[in-house]
Amino acid sequence: MALALALAAAQLCLWLDTPLPWMIGPLFSTACACMLGARLRAPVQAREAGQWAIGTALGLYFSAPVLVVLARYAGWIALAVAFAVVLGLAGGWLLRRLSGVDRATAFFAMAVGGASEMAVQGERHGAAFDRVAAAHSLRIMMVVATIPFALRWWSTHGSSPGHDLFVPLASVVSYPGLAGLVLLTSLAALLLKRLDIPNAWVIGPLMLAMMLTASGIQLSRLPEWMIRGGQLMIGVSLGTRFTPEFAHTAPRYLASVAFCTVIMLLLAAGFGLTLAHLTGIHPGTAILASSPGGIAEMSLTARVLHLGVPIVTAFHVTRMVTVILVVGPLFRLFSRLR
Repeated sequence: MALALALAAAQLCLWLDTPLPWMIGPLFSTACACMLGARLRAPVQAREAGQWAIGTALGLYFSAPVLVVLARYAGWIALAVAFAVVLGLAGGWLLRRLSGVDRATAFFAMAVGGASEMAVQGERHGAAFDRVAAAHSLRIMMVVATIPFALRWWSTHGSSPGHDLFVPLASVVSYPGLAGLVLLTSLAALLLKRLDIPNAWVIGPLMLAMMLTASGIQLSRLPEWMIRGGQLMIGVSLGTRFTPEFAHTAPRYLASVAFCTVIMLLLAAGFGLTLAHLTGIHPGTAILASSPGGIAEMSLTARVLHLGVPIVTAFHVTRMVTVILVVGPLFRLFSRLR
């Protein structure tokens, strides 16, 4: 049922010419259906398949010349990561003031990291697991509902998208090469999953495909149907997180999360525009790179709008790893100080 609804919604979005139709349609249709009481499910394997497709497709952009260019932005990436950490701290402080939730829940609900990782770490420190997960689900939905549309509108009203000279090297689909690529990237994902690395089905294929591409090994590009299928699976897996209880649980809390997310989006957009002015990165690329969205969603938006996919991916991967590593120690530090 979830797949049938997602496919119909994707076709509707294609007809309406929305950005990211294969993600936005499935995400919003399944989320609305679930909140209205439909019992839709997305198996873990479907989400992992979607993550694999997106991770592999992104890794094919990282040729050796691209890595040389990205090295020049290392300092700016570090600055953007520091900004994201501070943004999460400020968002947590504001959420606590507005909603009255406990410090741990507010802190981990607004940390700019993955929903599952922040919910698990938050629970270890006394946060309410369901409220942290709900906050991150709402944040991702709001980001997907605003940034792709805003950048699409912007690109048709005076500022054209720029490739930033980043395009995949492999230009044709070679099915023997594709089979090898699928095997190798899947093994990389399974290895990272066994090592309990977060987002293993994104990071493993991404890193393996990046190493192959940087070495000049061009096995194959991914067929477009695989990338669209990956977007659909991610959209469904995000949408089916929502439940009938979601909209009825702590409305003040959800309204506060929404308000904080809007403030964070505006601050991140301002930071991105400043970054673009200082570095010469295309403004659309810089906004996506500094936004409080996820790796897959923001990198896919960059791909669809022909922006700097490697820059956006590099910023978000570095931020994700850093936030996962520092969010726990930061919370303990602030708890002692208070």
